[in-house]
Formats: sequence, structure tokens, C-alpha cells
Amino acid sequence: MNERWATFDCYGTLVDWMSGIRATLARLWPDEDPAALLERYHSIEPAVQAGRGIPYRQVMAETLAALAEAEGLVVPAGEEGALGASLPSWPVFPEVPGALTELRTRGWRLAILSNTDPDLLDASIAAIGVPVDLRVVASEIGSYKPAVGHWETFFRESGADKRRHVHVAASLFHDVEPCARLGLPCVWINRLDEVSDLPRAAELTDLAALPDTLDRLVPA
Repeated sequence: MNERWATFDCYGTLVDWMSGIRATLARLWPDEDPAALLERYHSIEPAVQAGRGIPYRQVMAETLAALAEAEGLVVPAGEEGALGASLPSWPVFPEVPGALTELRTRGWRLAILSNTDPDLLDASIAAIGVPVDLRVVASEIGSYKPAVGHWETFFRESGADKRRHVHVAASLFHDVEPCARLGLPCVWINRLDEVSDLPRAAELTDLAALPDTLDRLVPA
């Protein structure tokens, strides 16, 4: 099989989850610093996910409750599921639809490996507007990245040749580090101007140059 596969993380890579979560936190607690709340949220969520296969809606609700407790805040009545409700409206990064469309034109097959629920990811894929060939979601496989279940499931279901596959992701913790452990090439989408010594196949600030980068890594 000579197919070329590009797998993607979704939130943070294709969809702007930072803006999406920050906007919801700012709406719930308008008198608080949304940037500080967002940072605290991201420090709590991995512990909520670790070793569990619960729906991502539940992850977000539990993390929101833990954030409120840690910050001495109260989740407004009826807003326990606010983050899950907001996720379908989280914005797509502007260059993403064009880059994914170009990859499909060049013959790449596309998959998304995401720490989310099927219906939430479907809403985000619809917002992106580019079809994908395969998706692997945490709530269906009972595993959240950085555990390696997403990649194991992807290779089992796709039959992809590891020599003709590249992963694309923004998160060092959830994606770049496990790819390094697995010996998989990863293109790091470094949107936040971070610094890391983790090995990666390439580093980009967004997806605009991704088609040429992937073609260079895995020629047709």
C-alpha cells in the first residue's frame, strides 16, 4: 500500500481551543483574569483525563468544577456543561481549510486523533469544511493522549505504513512527546512561540506551509 497518511490533533492544531475556552471562562467569571484561568484550566485537565475513558464533556465539566474550587469561584447554576456546549463554536484557524484541501489534492489521506467525543469532533470537522478519512476519539477508545492508544488504533484501523505517515500537532505534552517515544515523525505546529528540545520532523508556526513540508518528508 503506497498511501501517504497525515494524522492531526484537532484542538490547538486545527481549531483554536485557547480562544474557545478563554471566551467561556470570561463569560462565566467576567471579573476574573481569563488568561490566568485558562492557564490553571490547562494545568488541571490532564489529571482529570489520566487513566480514564470518560466522555470529554465530562472531562471538561469536572475540570471546570475543579478550576472553580481551586480559584474560590462558583460555577453558575446551569453552566456545568458550558465548555462542552461552546466547543462546536470554537473558531477554526484561518489557514487550516486551505492547507487540508491542498493536502487532499496532493493525494494525502487525512485522519484526526483527538481527545474528544464523536459528535463534538463532527461539529469541528463540519466547521473546517474538509472531509477526513478516519477519526480516532478518546471517548470511543477509552484513552486520552499522551497515552498511545490513539496511534495504536489509527495504525490498526488504517493499515498505514509507518514509513509513509506523519503526525501534525501543536501540543508538546499530548502529541509531540508521545510521538518521540513511539519513534513517529511529528510536525510541531508551534503557534505559541514555545521552546522545546523534543525531537520533531519539522517545526512550523501554522499550517500554511504544511503541504510542501509533508511532501518533502514523504515524497509521492
